[in-house]
Amino acid sequence: MKNQHIKNILELSFATFLISSAGVLGKYIDMPTAVIIWWRAVLALIFLFFFCKIQNISLKLKSSKDKTTILVSAILLGVHWITYFYSIKISNVSIGMLSLYTFPAITSILEPIINKTKFNKIHIILAIIVVIGIYILAPEFNIENSDFKGILWGLVSAVAFSIRNIILKKGATGYNGVAVMLYQLLVVTILLIPVIFLFDTSNIKTQYPYIIILALFATAIGHSLFIKSLKHFTASSASIILSTQPIFGIILAFIFLNEIPLPNTYIGGTLIISTVIIESIRSRK
Repeated sequence: MKNQHIKNILELSFATFLISSAGVLGKYIDMPTAVIIWWRAVLALIFLFFFCKIQNISLKLKSSKDKTTILVSAILLGVHWITYFYSIKISNVSIGMLSLYTFPAITSILEPIINKTKFNKIHIILAIIVVIGIYILAPEFNIENSDFKGILWGLVSAVAFSIRNIILKKGATGYNGVAVMLYQLLVVTILLIPVIFLFDTSNIKTQYPYIIILALFATAIGHSLFIKSLKHFTASSASIILSTQPIFGIILAFIFLNEIPLPNTYIGGTLIISTVIIESIRSRK
């Protein structure tokens, strides 16, 4: 049991690292946001389809209710991705990721309301610590500049991501995480087909390597592992652990985009990591 719990924590942490790379790639790839998301979805869909065939993973949905759950969660995933990447495009990786990572606090509030359960005081406390950490990490904002707009879009992304995770935890944990992600990608791909005709996609020829990395590692593998982890943690627990993503993202942005973190990054990062340690110990008990 002890080894299994450690394995679950490490698996979720690895998923967090992979997903965190999406922000840097989204900023780096030189194409319109919606086009990036479509290519991300369609390529990841192809990867997961062949993986499901090789591993004989069942793609059968048990009921109409499950179909609705996956459809709604897929739409929310699309909204989350587009608004998150747009936030990063108009501001920077730090702003986009930090505003997105209000979602653990949002999840802690929304999960008991949606599931009609009691509020977990520990999650509320940890969510507050995360918010404080993010506040310390965030640079000074000017309401008239692009950073402020980036924060707003990041908050929209956070709400969509929170509700999507709660819905999946409540109605889709009986399925293989890879299968769930495959169906979500299928929905996103279909819904975003019009963007291929509305935006210039000619630059894709020079962006293939980065799009493939985004689709395979940050999407197909990262999100499938994250959905799988929802079987072992509540949405709130998984969200708090996933809050280490800004730390990974800021480090990657420093390495690949030369975005230099400020001293407050270390203070805020320490607070966020402390909540991960606390939640890991608490969820184990």
